[in-house]
Amino acid sequence: QVQLLESGGGLVQAGDSLRLSCAASGFTFGGYAMGWFRQTPGKEREFLAGIAWSGGRIYYSNSVKGRFTISRDNAKNTVYLQMNSMKPEDTAVYLCAALRRYGDNGFYEADYWGQGTQVTVSS
Repeated sequence: QVQLLESGGGLVQAGDSLRLSCAASGFTFGGYAMGWFRQTPGKEREFLAGIAWSGGRIYYSNSVKGRFTISRDNAKNTVYLQMNSMKPEDTAVYLCAALRRYGDNGFYEADYWGQGTQVTVSS
């Protein structure tokens, strides 16, 4: 049974940092690229960051480039999102996904999704 379990969300103040984790099971983690997304009510799901199975070919959306860092530990079947200098507009549900493919223009195809973790940034 495929499972992606996000953790690390919570309430922080503007300027603070937060680290999200996504633990994967039920599929060959090392065979997939991984991505982080966020969703807010009434808005399209936003592709924030992607990382290849090797840890390379990293993609960031313009909205988080320079502030967020994606990484992965294939030995632990876990992908991370380090979020720094957080802003109120970063408030959203954050989800991870196993990606079949993705591109530098924000294109992606996801095979599996987690349920998400809420992140709230107060001003």
